[in-house]
Amino acid sequence: MAVRKIKQSWWVDLRADRIRYRKRSPENSRTGALAFEATLRQRLARGESIHGATDNKRVSFEEFAWKWFDDYVVPNNRFSEQRIKRYTLKSSLIPFFGKIPVGEIKRYHIEKYKALKVKNGLGNKSIKNHLTVLSKCLSCAYDWLEVASRPPGIPWPKCPPPQTDYLSPDECEMLLASATGTMREMLLVALRTGMRQGELKGLQWSAIDWENRVVIVKASYCDREKNIGPPKNNRIRSIPLDVDVYETLFRRRQKTGYVFTNPMGRPLNHSWLSDHLERVCKKAGLRRISWHVLRHTFASHLAMRGVPLNTVQVLLGHSTIVMTMRYAHVAPSTMRAAIELLNPRRFTRAEHGQPAGNRWQEEQKRLEMSKGTLPEYA
Repeated sequence: MAVRKIKQSWWVDLRADRIRYRKRSPENSRTGALAFEATLRQRLARGESIHGATDNKRVSFEEFAWKWFDDYVVPNNRFSEQRIKRYTLKSSLIPFFGKIPVGEIKRYHIEKYKALKVKNGLGNKSIKNHLTVLSKCLSCAYDWLEVASRPPGIPWPKCPPPQTDYLSPDECEMLLASATGTMREMLLVALRTGMRQGELKGLQWSAIDWENRVVIVKASYCDREKNIGPPKNNRIRSIPLDVDVYETLFRRRQKTGYVFTNPMGRPLNHSWLSDHLERVCKKAGLRRISWHVLRHTFASHLAMRGVPLNTVQVLLGHSTIVMTMRYAHVAPSTMRAAIELLNPRRFTRAEHGQPAGNRWQEEQKRLEMSKGTLPEYA
């Protein structure tokens, strides 16, 4: 059948001269789709483009890229992500792909782009970030412009696993001992909750449930826009407060307002926080770190203490477990416990529910006694 319903939308799916055409019906009904199919077949019979007066496949990448930025990136991405994508489009993708029609960008062009960036000394991780922007842009182009074929496959470069820097327990104590006032409070909360810097800046007193001793992470403060927005991935989460954090905040609790502020009562900005963290690290004799290292420290310490990674994922607010798996290598106790389950001394007999290792040990003792190597009272 040339018309069918896919995910609540009616589509026309037909073939002509060994070419497959699939287009969403302007009128979302079976009758409308049938009428649209007839219109498309008439265009093909007259030798016209199936797209009507304009062949959307010929729209240049540069022309579509800025439309995509305005209509998709700005409404759906945070300001920091918008800035990165604007820079990537302007400095890298548009200079290379700009004059090529979106429907004619092939895998070969993408391989040439990769080779050029490698020649210019760009790392695979940065190239992958560029291709991520390109992939989403092309995907939207083929959907919005209703290009009859599929977007080209992206040849992703191989990247080494990300290195995770975190503080040891002793380094955490040294860091806290070298800080005072608001700075010490923020460091303590960051180390014990794993909150992002924007979430710390946007934390308000109303988000703390004093009765249940939890903080509800539901906002993040943006320096550039100077306003409150949702946390990353729009994932609201609750994090229990340990005794130290609870007592520290309870001593100066208020009903409303931001928890961490400057003398004028406004949220602290990124420059102030980075500068003061550098000073504290220098005073403590530690290497220079970023605020995100404190988040890594929180997750790494949980993993080292055997906390399941799916629980760590929930506490961090990761959208997928893949992001949390970077902390799996610091959970040796969990790995060792899994391997120990393979030891025959820990097997359990199905019929009695008793460790099979008991029988194994008794058999070993019996053999040693028969050889005279073990006293009978052993």
